[in-house]
Amino acid sequence: MRFWTYGLSCACLLALAVLTLGCNNTLNPLCSSSRPAPLIGSLSPSNMTFADLQQGQTLTINGNNFVSSSEVMINSTPLGATVVSPQEMQVTLNTAVISGPGQVKVSVNTPSGNTGDLGCTSGGKSSVLTLTVN
Repeated sequence: MRFWTYGLSCACLLALAVLTLGCNNTLNPLCSSSRPAPLIGSLSPSNMTFADLQQGQTLTINGNNFVSSSEVMINSTPLGATVVSPQEMQVTLNTAVISGPGQVKVSVNTPSGNTGDLGCTSGGKSSVLTLTVN
């Protein structure tokens, strides 16, 4: 009977810890399948000409927490990208994506993982950087 009571106490403490620490993926043992939110720090190049776009121009996004399911958002339009590493993504831009010169909003979106409702955060959207097209 003492072992059953001990087991029940441990289960209650674990449930309380998950509920209390649920928003902290590092401390929650049930968050192993969560994906970190992407972070972007720079674009290369940060300026390009419209003539470059007509030929097709590769844009490199530098940052952190990129995973294979991350996608680049160009003015809110999702584009499939090549994840070179957790710190680098590349996408080809052309006139089908950007119709003319101006300021272009670039961000990265990572869909949530398979965490269910375990108090884990997963995926998310990065901040927005601006690409200038002349």
